[in-house]
Amino acid sequence: YQSVRHIHRLARREDDRPWFLLASFTHPHDPFAITQAYWDRYDHDEIDMPAVPQIPYHDLDPHSRRLHHVCAMDDYEQTEERVRNARHAYYGMTSYVDDKAGQLLGALEDSGQREDTVVIFLSDHGEMLGERGMWYKMSFFEWSARVPLIIHAPGRVAPGRVAAPVSLVDILPTLLDIAGTGDEPGLAAPIDGHSLIASPQELEGRSVYGEMLGEGAIAPLLMIRQGDYKYIFSQPDPEQLYDLSADPHELNNLAGQASFESLLRAFREEMNTRWDIPRLREQVLASQRRRRLIAQALRTGQHTPWDYQPFEDSSQRYMRNHLDLNVLERTSRFPPPEIPPPDGPDRPG
Repeated sequence: YQSVRHIHRLARREDDRPWFLLASFTHPHDPFAITQAYWDRYDHDEIDMPAVPQIPYHDLDPHSRRLHHVCAMDDYEQTEERVRNARHAYYGMTSYVDDKAGQLLGALEDSGQREDTVVIFLSDHGEMLGERGMWYKMSFFEWSARVPLIIHAPGRVAPGRVAAPVSLVDILPTLLDIAGTGDEPGLAAPIDGHSLIASPQELEGRSVYGEMLGEGAIAPLLMIRQGDYKYIFSQPDPEQLYDLSADPHELNNLAGQASFESLLRAFREEMNTRWDIPRLREQVLASQRRRRLIAQALRTGQHTPWDYQPFEDSSQRYMRNHLDLNVLERTSRFPPPEIPPPDGPDRPG
């Protein structure tokens, strides 16, 4: 609602500078619940079930076993109907976000800004959604690590689908490239990632990196994706290596197989070049100490939340004595009305 209003406000302003707007949605996300209207868009009996059913606890890798406890999987029974209900609601939430994205695009269309606006649609994480008997994110399996990424840049990016793996750290250099400031000095520090405004051939062969430093990780959990191969490493755990072209469900760990030893060695060398793991671990522990201190301070006395609440300044929305009526009315309509001649009669206030 706030974003749609602001898109119209941007169209009416007397400022021709480029603008940037971030619209963030919670859905789709747990808890898996959605209103009846969106639930009814899907036939319950046709909801697909996990491609990989629940894996026995003793066959899980150590990190997945820790997530089993983090997510309290032993606290309730996972029945087929509960799994189907969760997936059904998740699909409904996906349609809800699709409708909301449509409202934003409609606001751009209605305000005449659709063909002059770059739109990027993405997500911060995936959802295991019962695959392997796992839920939520917190791992580097495909259902958790893969996210949607759509870039619509009229006149800049030709329609097409890119199969090469990319990363969310590529978004900032992509925005800089679109803005034409990517090669300019003045950035506070070097940035990770690469601009995606390039030919697909330039994206082939590059490595994509991931770090998981949250729930279930007792040491930095690191991932390197190169082409069809995915390498996962955490110091306390056995290594994992998957060929996603031959094993899309990541059931066959190639680490330890003699025929893949040279590839595994190459991934280890790349990992040690990319990360100083002991230093990264100390940075994580220091960050945890700082955040615990801040969390305790925020809960002392009157609770002060960290999240942002948009402020509506009514003194600038309605006619006030300090405002110019002509300017206010002109910037409150789209398209703006014609400006009266300077020698025209004063309008009543």
